[in-house]
Amino acid sequence: MLRLPSGRLVRGRGLRDGLPAGPKPDFALHLRGRRPPETEWESRWLRWPDSWLPTDRAGFEAALRVALQRSATERVEIACGGGFGRTGTALACLVAMDGPSEHDPISYVRENYSKRAVETPWQKRFVGRFS
Repeated sequence: MLRLPSGRLVRGRGLRDGLPAGPKPDFALHLRGRRPPETEWESRWLRWPDSWLPTDRAGFEAALRVALQRSATERVEIACGGGFGRTGTALACLVAMDGPSEHDPISYVRENYSKRAVETPWQKRFVGRFS
């Protein structure tokens, strides 16, 4: 679970790890190269090949805006296969969208979510340009 600088909570996870204990999300953003299995809750799939970047950057930004808005009142999850590269990159972009902050988005996510977040140099550049 990542607490954004605003205090909103967003769960990041790896889909390969299965659903963790606790409440199910109300909305999930799945970042995968191919369509993930259906869920019991509302979800949106964005094509994002492993270790790369989203194929539709405008769609990615729009989906993050939805996730950020919904996180004010609902349980929101962002997930990819392993839960670190794509998920960490999306969470860092979400930190940047969360509003003006003294936090570097990548450092913030690595400190508060996972040290492995944002795995590749191009993901790091993507977050920097997104910010």
